[in-house]
Amino acid sequence: MKNHRLQGSTSEEVNAMNSNEFYQQQQIPESDEIDLAELWRAIWSGKLLIIAISALFAISSIIYAINQPNIYRASTLLAPASEQGGAGGLAKMAGQFGGLASLAGINLGSGGTDKTGLALEVLKSRLFLENFIAKHQLLVPLMAANNWDPNSNTLTIDDEIYNSETNSWLREVEAPKKPEPSSWEAFKAFKQVLSVSTDKENGMITLAIEHYSPEVATQWLVWLVDDINSTIRQQDKVEAQNSIDYLSEKLQETQLADMQTVFYQLIEEQTKIIMLAEVSREYVLKTIDPANAPEEKAKPKRALIVVLGTMLGGILSLLIVLIRYFSNKSNQE
Repeated sequence: MKNHRLQGSTSEEVNAMNSNEFYQQQQIPESDEIDLAELWRAIWSGKLLIIAISALFAISSIIYAINQPNIYRASTLLAPASEQGGAGGLAKMAGQFGGLASLAGINLGSGGTDKTGLALEVLKSRLFLENFIAKHQLLVPLMAANNWDPNSNTLTIDDEIYNSETNSWLREVEAPKKPEPSSWEAFKAFKQVLSVSTDKENGMITLAIEHYSPEVATQWLVWLVDDINSTIRQQDKVEAQNSIDYLSEKLQETQLADMQTVFYQLIEEQTKIIMLAEVSREYVLKTIDPANAPEEKAKPKRALIVVLGTMLGGILSLLIVLIRYFSNKSNQE
């Protein structure tokens, strides 16, 4: 179409059309430059407002960061304890005598229970943590503390939540909650400060607790490791004793020499489990790097808070200035 138009036009008209197209092409970058210049004028005209809002946000973020209490993170490195002889022996016997024992109605199972995985799941369970909090009386330092005094090494208790003189809870909550936190609330609060991580390559386990006081966080870690080992150790002792009682009863009922041999060996393995549980303090989780009170805080990151707060103020002030400028311009037009 364009070629037909050019063929039907004089040379003067063709030159005029080419000049018009060239002029339009030259106008595009000029309009962009005008827009950028206008944008800069809008920002420059509101520079005082931008500076004021950014300074306000910067000062506010500084005050907020300074008023945030330090949080310390204590951690301990654990390793799975060596496989219990009882579990390995049961696994071996299950392969040797499983069919023979099944004739007597006994299931030996695989014997390969993952004690480490079981211990970690128990440690994170609601029942264990609720009992742990109640046993060591952690409700006040967990739910009412709001700071720590390093000079006196004492926790600061929020007077609006707990009265230390009368040992009474004062927090204001809506029903069905009560002034004294429930075991469920304590469990959720403790889960927020506790972290459990496992290295998939070497199986090492890291337990960490965050608290206002590094001494408190360290003590809680020591208690956690001791209590989880004691809990699994006691469970295994009870299960092994129940198995011994059951096997002894079955031993009296059978007259087959082969079955009696199986029962005697099973009783021996269960007895080994009880003996191992009695002598092993670190029954499931062995401490590699014990918990130690940290000297450096883990958070808050005060410098980062100030930088982000100032940037937020600058972005917000730019938006305000640009919106005001172009709104006024559209109203004038």
